[in-house]
Amino acid sequence: MLKKAFCAAALGLAASAALAWPDRTVTLVVPFPPGGSTDLIARTISAKLGEKIGGTVVVDNKAGATGTIGAAAVARSPADGYTLLVASLGPYVIAPHLMKVQYDALKDLDPITVVVQAPNVLVVPAASPLKSLSDVLAYLKANPGKMSFATSGAGSSDHLTAELFWQQTGTSGLHVPYKGGGPVMTDLLGNQVMSSFMNINTAMPMLKSGKLRPLVITSAKRSPLLPDVPTLEESGIKGANIYSWQAVAGPHGLSTELKTKLRNAIAEIMNDPVTKAKMQDLGFELVLDTPADFARFQAAEYARWGKLIADRKITAN
Repeated sequence: MLKKAFCAAALGLAASAALAWPDRTVTLVVPFPPGGSTDLIARTISAKLGEKIGGTVVVDNKAGATGTIGAAAVARSPADGYTLLVASLGPYVIAPHLMKVQYDALKDLDPITVVVQAPNVLVVPAASPLKSLSDVLAYLKANPGKMSFATSGAGSSDHLTAELFWQQTGTSGLHVPYKGGGPVMTDLLGNQVMSSFMNINTAMPMLKSGKLRPLVITSAKRSPLLPDVPTLEESGIKGANIYSWQAVAGPHGLSTELKTKLRNAIAEIMNDPVTKAKMQDLGFELVLDTPADFARFQAAEYARWGKLIADRKITAN
């Protein structure tokens, strides 16, 4: 009887704790500096999440080591729902293959939802003689290793996109890594480099102004923002559907109830008509999958990029 009473009391306390959440501030850790796409997604969520869950939500930018410092901090936090990670694919599926990280990306972070995704676009300066993907392929085959592809750094999403493109087309280009996307844009506009697989969010202002020319996009279907730009898939290059994505996770051990509650609240926020339209105007596609779907997706992405990094002998330096 005493044992049964103890178990019932323990269950009652657990239920009370779950019902009480949140009774203090919930922190969304962004493992990058303010101002980028991940920070934008975190602040879009935080603006309404407190109202949805009945508590206070703040954003904490904990940048460093390509997002892995912030990710490690969340992985080490108690699994109580008060510290969550909002990050792009880097800390989840790329960085663990390129450097020593202080967490196991597949075991130490509990998936909640992939919030948005956005494709990359192969762009060239407006003055470039390259007018189409066919022109690019012809140039690459005639000049192996000479066409420059600028990226925001070794091991970045735009770098891996270029590597996959070269692999799938049997070509080779010249990788020119920069420290971030700002210098890439500067040198593209200055005709110092020939091309870049740039994220659509970053590229759109210069595409609209006519300063950059889009040649092909990495999405599964054409973007409504660039309806005249073909996809790699329809251009005959298979296996090259590529998206950058932003997602929310927590420390391992979050309850199913809490993960579901958070995922549903985030879905409501992002599906608000005004918010949804804003995201689409920026080039984002809403995903908002379940924790189980996110777990499967992360495992597939982890294997995909790990294989490419190994096959292409890519390093972070």
